[in-house]
Amino acid sequence: MEELRLKYDDSNAIYFISNFLSTYLSPNSIFLCIGTDKFISDSLGPIVGDLLSKTIPSNYFVYGTLKSPIHAMNLEENIKYIKKKHPNSKIIAIDASLGDKESIGKISIKKAPLYPGKGVGKMLPPVGDISIVGIVDVYDSIPLNSVRLGFVFDIAEVIAKSIQLALKY
Repeated sequence: MEELRLKYDDSNAIYFISNFLSTYLSPNSIFLCIGTDKFISDSLGPIVGDLLSKTIPSNYFVYGTLKSPIHAMNLEENIKYIKKKHPNSKIIAIDASLGDKESIGKISIKKAPLYPGKGVGKMLPPVGDISIVGIVDVYDSIPLNSVRLGFVFDIAEVIAKSIQLALKY
């Protein structure tokens, strides 16, 4: 499995992420941005969705924004809708994740699905041909209330800028 992992504040992060993504993106790709703004630690996906929805070309699609989030309660119905509406499109799934202390601030991109809710014990279906996760906090930090919005936004911005650059290749 191909994977790239690097810190969001690495000076070359946007370049490396966009370069990795550009080989997998195709017109009509779907960006499925998972999470909710009800919890700062879970808002990464919808923030990325908001940033992308304002800037990407019209032959790509964004699902999951701050105004219309895709989260545990509506994920399955949204996946069914997306697969019906865009049957042959690649799905790039984007979500926040929990990890160990050394991994906080890392962005991981894999040519594999992601498992939303896994870090908090939810059993949701795997989603995506490509997965992008931003590690925002540690596993044992429950309740998840110690994460700063500015930190999550910074990671989201790197992911969004990387995608925007990849779409220009």
